[in-house]
Amino acid sequence: MKFLPALFFTIMNAVAFAQGKEYHVSPDGSDTGNGSKAHPFKTIMTAANAAMPGDVITVHEGIYREQIIPPRGGNSDKERIIYQAAKGENVIIKGSKIVKGWKKLDFDTWVLKLPDSFFGNFNPYKEYIHGDWFWPKPKDRKYLRGAVYINGGWLMEAAQKEEVLNKAADAGNPLWCAVADNDSTTIWAQFKNVDPNSELAEINVRPTVFYPDKPFINFITVSGFTMEQAATNWAPPTAEQHGLIGTHWSRGWIIENNIIRYSKCVGIALGKYGDAFDNKETESAKGYVGTINRALAFGWNKGTIGGHMVRNNTITNCEQAGIVGSMGCAFSIVEGNVIRDIHTHRLFDGAEQAAIKFHGAVDVEIRNNHIYRSNLGIWLDWMAQGAQIKSNLMHDNDNDIFLEVNHGPMLVSNNILLSKTNLLMNSGGAAFVHNIFGGGMTVINYDSRLTPYHKPHSTFVVALHDNPGGDVQFVNNLFVNAGNASRYNKALLPVTFEGNVYTKGTIRAVSDSNQMRFGEMDEDAKNKMKEYKEQAATEKNTLIKNDFDGSATLLQQDGAFYIVIAMDKKWVTEQPRKLITTQSLRRAIVPGLPFENPDGSPLRIDTDYFGRKRNADNPSPGPFEITNSGKQKWRVYPLRSQE
Repeated sequence: MKFLPALFFTIMNAVAFAQGKEYHVSPDGSDTGNGSKAHPFKTIMTAANAAMPGDVITVHEGIYREQIIPPRGGNSDKERIIYQAAKGENVIIKGSKIVKGWKKLDFDTWVLKLPDSFFGNFNPYKEYIHGDWFWPKPKDRKYLRGAVYINGGWLMEAAQKEEVLNKAADAGNPLWCAVADNDSTTIWAQFKNVDPNSELAEINVRPTVFYPDKPFINFITVSGFTMEQAATNWAPPTAEQHGLIGTHWSRGWIIENNIIRYSKCVGIALGKYGDAFDNKETESAKGYVGTINRALAFGWNKGTIGGHMVRNNTITNCEQAGIVGSMGCAFSIVEGNVIRDIHTHRLFDGAEQAAIKFHGAVDVEIRNNHIYRSNLGIWLDWMAQGAQIKSNLMHDNDNDIFLEVNHGPMLVSNNILLSKTNLLMNSGGAAFVHNIFGGGMTVINYDSRLTPYHKPHSTFVVALHDNPGGDVQFVNNLFVNAGNASRYNKALLPVTFEGNVYTKGTIRAVSDSNQMRFGEMDEDAKNKMKEYKEQAATEKNTLIKNDFDGSATLLQQDGAFYIVIAMDKKWVTEQPRKLITTQSLRRAIVPGLPFENPDGSPLRIDTDYFGRKRNADNPSPGPFEITNSGKQKWRVYPLRSQE
């Protein structure tokens, strides 16, 4: 059974179905039909044009090569428009076309020439990736939005045509390139020991797969599809953010149980609308403040924007981000997703790459996800006030969590963090409680950018503030492997450690040898810094177990991931701990706000990673309630409740 919220939304969907009409779509249908089960439509877009609030679109097994641009959404959560794959049927929606007629050249290279009529009004081999904070490498290189696929996997774009023509394909890294002229496009591609005319060769031809062409298309459900191969553009926080699937500045979407993969830039976009300022002198902190002010005027508030549910999807092979969102992500829940292989090819660079990259994540909950093989796992940048990162499994990332120029309160609890670097911190107002830390931390001690904080549970901006390091609380965590908190030995605001356990090979925040590190610094930064006094971290109720090997490793067996770790139930009795609540945590200093739940109710961390009740009188350190000593093996993804 899925999470309890899934049951709730299933009930709501059933209500909507009972009130509306059901349209059917099948590859064997006809767009001149009536959309009934006996006479289904042939294309999803025909059904989208027919569907009204409360209606359901059921798509039957097959491959659909089309771009869905929903013309309308639902009226409310109980009267939404539902797009769903038929139960038990494999429905694939592609932003690509099959291409034949390849001619073989030397080595493993093949060539194909296509007329402009093949592409219609969008040719991704004439369109370059661009946008704020997009950094080609080298600086003058151009990247096309198109891509080439063979049997479902993609080839990488070459920097020069000579790379494709003059050497045999590397089996692990075959290349392609394209040149477009006035009336045609020529593509060269390396197919290692494969004839592309007899295998499945495809190229991107559509900018998105499922994306409204205007804002405020609300209350849509997209469930059960495989969606892939889109020629998406770069999605910066200051411009319209396209994804293979995206909500386009709307409210109340449910994106669930899908496979989303092979987007040139972004898989799911929950973000910003477009306006006349897109990518025009907005690539700065001051520029983004202007973007925020315009977004507030264009409806950025809890009653109008955000509140999406993104759950139980598998998101892979996106070169910018798995899920992105600038402000439009606020008040959303992201849970139960597997996000992997994001920005792994390092095709291009920039400041927006992560499995999850959010700006303005006000009251966002990111929970129970499995994130791995990404450059960054979760990157919350600006205004993550009230955000909660809970019970996620993260490993084999360059960095698990990056909190940038936020003022809090932000809660990070019950997570398993096993990458080489667990935290990159350029924020204050964060509480890290009941986590496993298996890697290091990188800390920025001061950033002069002026960034907003808000009224509680609101997008209303109270003021802008600079970003002194510190105002961080580490409570009841377990440090294993190479867990290292030494970068927090000093800060400009208080840093506290309480109730933590350090096992063999880990390092506490007691060193005084670290030099201060800085983020963006304006001309007045040194004077601003004089307002703060550097101070050492404080530590109490600590267990130092230098002789205890608490090494944690992950095993993959039968489609599940298990953690193998040694623990000691004496840790509970040797050093009593307090249950983490709103009252037990210090308020975030800059906004002066308490740690509480997104609905404003008091915080109480009384369950562990598995959802089991904690000992309220004396909870265990780390994400698991400890009942036995010695080496233990626990299934950590997917959990039984996620099946």
